[in-house]
Amino acid sequence: MRRVCQGVIAGLVLVVPVFAADAIHGKELFSACLACHTERSDALGPSLKGVIGRKAGSLEDFRYSSAMMRSGIIWDDSNLRDYLRDPQAKVKGNHMPFSGFAVASDADDVIAYLNTYK
Repeated sequence: MRRVCQGVIAGLVLVVPVFAADAIHGKELFSACLACHTERSDALGPSLKGVIGRKAGSLEDFRYSSAMMRSGIIWDDSNLRDYLRDPQAKVKGNHMPFSGFAVASDADDVIAYLNTYK
């Protein structure tokens, strides 16, 4: 009986779909971010092109808040997820006028897109 149960459980694991982040949806969501995060020198926010792996507050051509510069964060998926869900909780005193994604999968989708945005 035990082997039968193990076999059934193993079979169920194989048919349960794995929900991965959706970079296409992330790109759609990111289009709103482009109001501030562009490549222009007069942009309100820093460029996010190649942000994965970058140290927070490290682009020389952007004036960051002191909170962001002191954060010591390296933008990996986990740090970005926390920041995109609640920017003020992750970096208290940052200047980004965005309250965060209420839906966790939206943050994951944007991160999936940012992993392609180089």
